[in-house]
Amino acid sequence: MRKMNVNDMASRGRIGGFVRASKYPPQDLTGAARVAFQRSFEPQDPNLSPEERRRRCQAALKAHMARLARLSALARRGKRK
Repeated sequence: MRKMNVNDMASRGRIGGFVRASKYPPQDLTGAARVAFQRSFEPQDPNLSPEERRRRCQAALKAHMARLARLSALARRGKRK
C-alpha cells in the first residue's frame, strides 16, 4: 500500500470539509460548539434564576469579546509603530 504524504492528506481533508459544508447549513455544523462556548460563560451559582443566569452569561460574553477587541487593537497599534 502506498503511503500518503502530508500534503495529500491535507488536500483530502480540505475537500472533505468543503463537501460537508456544501450539504449542511452552518448552524448544523457548528451548533454543538456554539452551545458549548456559550455555556462556558454561564455562572456556576445554582441559586440564580434563569433570567439572572442568562443576563450574567451575556455580560461575561460581552466582557470576553471586549477584552479580545482591546488586545487586537493593541497588537495592531504595536505593528504600526
